[in-house]
Amino acid sequence: MIINQIKTVLLLGVLTGLMLLAGQLIGGQIGLAIGLAIALIMNFGSYFFSHKIVLMMYRAKPASKKDYPELNKIVAEVAHKAGIPKPKVYIIPTENPNAFATGRNPKHGVVACTKGILHLLSKEELKGVIAHEMSHIKNRDILIQTIASTIAGVISYIAMIARWGAIFGGFGGDRDGENVFSLLALAILTPIIALIIQLAISRSREYLADETGAKIIKNPKALASALEKLETGTRYNPLRFGNKTTSSLFIANPFRTTGLTALFSTHPPMKERIRRLNNMRIN
Repeated sequence: MIINQIKTVLLLGVLTGLMLLAGQLIGGQIGLAIGLAIALIMNFGSYFFSHKIVLMMYRAKPASKKDYPELNKIVAEVAHKAGIPKPKVYIIPTENPNAFATGRNPKHGVVACTKGILHLLSKEELKGVIAHEMSHIKNRDILIQTIASTIAGVISYIAMIARWGAIFGGFGGDRDGENVFSLLALAILTPIIALIIQLAISRSREYLADETGAKIIKNPKALASALEKLETGTRYNPLRFGNKTTSSLFIANPFRTTGLTALFSTHPPMKERIRRLNNMRIN
């Protein structure tokens, strides 16, 4: 667990450094300041409003205790074991078996489950999934992913500016070939590096949530079994609405992935997640 946390801090540091470097290369100290300002504004908006946008995007509705008594009971039980307030519970109207967590901190946590996951999993397996999502809330992964996504977005914006700069021969009228080459390298390489780092952060947090969730319910095999079912279920019943850029929120990628899209998935390989869980020993 500690290794995953350290890895995340280091990766976020590299991502931030890449953004600042790109800003400085484009506009010196002014470019650096502009990059920081954009990042802060985007982080602020994402931190406070992203959960509302995501819930609306996936047509999620509140899951009342009257209509979903068992789900609310499981969420309350797992939240108690995790030592955090019970999150709000939402239902997504799709047979794609999945779940995600959102909310800026444990006091404003949200757990959303699809109708499909309620039909597919046993009670113990569903507990495992809820514990995984509760771990994301407890570990403040929503905040971390928001920061990572925002910085990556700023880098993409800077890269776009660099592309235009290269087309017109550089900034400030400098048409030196070396300058144009630097801008092209910045435009092409920085978004790719940022994406790779973002994926590494996402995958690291998924492993951490699996481990933390298994420890919360003291039953790693239940979560492993759930993941096995979800892998098959999501493959044969992919989600047909929403946005692929938010796929990292879900416990299993809800969209169909093949070829390069599978290679650049925000989720670690399901077989490796299942293997790690089956090899866990809970004291």
